[in-house]
Amino acid sequence: MDPVALVLIGWAILAAAMVLLWLLQRQTGDAGVVDLGWTSGLGLLALLYAAGLDEGLAARRWLVAAMVLGWSLRLSLYLLVDRILPRGEDARYGTLRARWGQRAQLRLFVFFQVQALVAALLSIQFMLAMLLPAGSLRVWDLAALGVVLASVLGESLADRQLRRFRHDPANRGRTCRSGLWRYSRHPNYFFEWIFWLAFVVMAWGFPVWPATWLAPALMLYFILRVTGIPPTEEQALQSRGDDYRRYQRETSAFFPWFPRSADGMDR
Repeated sequence: MDPVALVLIGWAILAAAMVLLWLLQRQTGDAGVVDLGWTSGLGLLALLYAAGLDEGLAARRWLVAAMVLGWSLRLSLYLLVDRILPRGEDARYGTLRARWGQRAQLRLFVFFQVQALVAALLSIQFMLAMLLPAGSLRVWDLAALGVVLASVLGESLADRQLRRFRHDPANRGRTCRSGLWRYSRHPNYFFEWIFWLAFVVMAWGFPVWPATWLAPALMLYFILRVTGIPPTEEQALQSRGDDYRRYQRETSAFFPWFPRSADGMDR
């Protein structure tokens, strides 16, 4: 099937799924299902492309699909089991509801559809990798698989460390500073971003390589400026106050680095 047609079909499927999820959140009061739809939707698109494309090496198409599905399944299960089911709506969405007032449902509908569009645009990264003209798998394909494994393992470790910290009643109102959280305030976001670099690695040496930087750049912008760190830290400051302000002074926001002392010196 034509690649452009596949992307449009995938976008339509995600848009329809987001309508259903928007209706679900109207009933449950939990807009966090949009995160689950976005993550699982990317896995669905990778599977659709691998099955629907007639071009490109079949082994590479299914390798890309397996990489995306592995990442998508892990993150989807985490969101469902650790966040949506036990904790209810993420405070970020509660803040948006309060801010948007009577127009909250309309704006949430638009927000859900924007997420479908963004997922479809980002999924072009997977298609570019599937359509690489190399007639056999290369060492760069295996290197890309290694990047995905590092991303999944790193994000899983960060999630596990944070879960262990939160389950200790003595840590209520405090900020996790152990493990990966000692070196980055958001190691989970960092390793999620690393995932998108796998397809940059896979495309090394081909004319399409510069285009594969668009998805990591867009994800970095969203994490640093829009839906990632800003609302997460706004909520953390409301719930943990001075303890989190000290954490901000001591710890790198995104890229892991050695912590600083309160006076700004590395330690």
